[in-house]
Amino acid sequence: MTVYEELKRRGLIAQTTDEAEIAELINNGKATFYIGFDPTADSLHVGHFMALCLMKRMQMAGNKPIALVGGGTGMIGDPSGKSDMRKMLTPETIQHNCECFKKQMARFIDFSDGKALMVNNGDWLLSLNYVDVLREVGACFSVNRMLSFECYKQRWERGLTFLEFNYMIMQSYDFYKLFQDYGCNMQFGGDDQWANMLGGTELIRKKLGKDAYAMTITLLLNSEGKKMGKTSSGAVWLDPDKTSPYEFYQYWRNVDDADVLKCLRMLTFLPLEQIDEMDAWEGSRLNEAKNILAYELTGLVHGEEEAAKAKRGAEALFSGAGPDMNAADLPLTELTDADLGEDGTIDIVGLLVKAELNSSRSDARRAVEQGGVTVNGEKVTDIHASYTKDDLSAGLLVKRGKKNFRKVTM
Repeated sequence: MTVYEELKRRGLIAQTTDEAEIAELINNGKATFYIGFDPTADSLHVGHFMALCLMKRMQMAGNKPIALVGGGTGMIGDPSGKSDMRKMLTPETIQHNCECFKKQMARFIDFSDGKALMVNNGDWLLSLNYVDVLREVGACFSVNRMLSFECYKQRWERGLTFLEFNYMIMQSYDFYKLFQDYGCNMQFGGDDQWANMLGGTELIRKKLGKDAYAMTITLLLNSEGKKMGKTSSGAVWLDPDKTSPYEFYQYWRNVDDADVLKCLRMLTFLPLEQIDEMDAWEGSRLNEAKNILAYELTGLVHGEEEAAKAKRGAEALFSGAGPDMNAADLPLTELTDADLGEDGTIDIVGLLVKAELNSSRSDARRAVEQGGVTVNGEKVTDIHASYTKDDLSAGLLVKRGKKNFRKVTM
């Protein structure tokens, strides 16, 4: 099986501009490709996970990845799939976020000896002369055609700012610049990026001639990723300080039955033959597949040791005896005096929020009222129940629902 065929069998490829040419480049390790990451937070999240796994898979086949962080496009904000304008970030925040991205990407991509590059599009976009852009690049884009793309149509009635309207031009210029400066001959992105990616290919051909060696390929990165990465307590991050390895493990352990094999194919590096054998698994064996998925992906992001600890913690939760309060593998939240009220206590609603078992006080209040919360094995139904510093020093095992728990201490 060729590399390209495997990508297709894993369900990654949605659209291409020239499949035969793209397959030839990928199969022979001749692709220098880029994927863009806009630095909207200081951590990558599960929605980026497919892109990172793809880059690793492509690099293992001899192709060269370019991780493009959007220090420039992040100043604008991509309107694709957004109902409102994204919050504007300061240059300092964007730079900090870019630095955080590289540390996380290094777990997936080998940047040593020029095997991969990390490039910041702020290096060229922020120094561009606006009039030059209008003359040299803007002339290559048809406004009528831009407005025909879904990414703009869905924002048209609600209001699309002129700032956001320029995003396609800026992203297209990225491919043009990477093609000229780094020999980048291929771009990857989610299916909601198709219009922006086509813009890049067309810009290269208009500026450099129809024989310019630039390809586009669209993968199911964002459309599938948007279904991922959200829990009742917020986003699922790759940064262990934001989402613990245990929580990360549990996220994958709890994916829908219908998505287990899809995730195994797209995200893990297990042989397809092994995954295909799981097609017939049902019931408890399907739970076994979920455990495999959770372990493999936690190992990729956080390492084998953390994956093993998360697995032991999950097994303790589902055992008849329940989790051991003193087990080192328990996910832990440590509070400080600042987390307590003036009376030196914290109520159950605040406790659930601090433990990141609920994203807001209103969510936590509902969980208590619906009878889904226990503390040290006892159901809590009073939203005014509170806990002292002594209670916290002894340790509280807080559980929401059947699968979410944390040890909370001071």
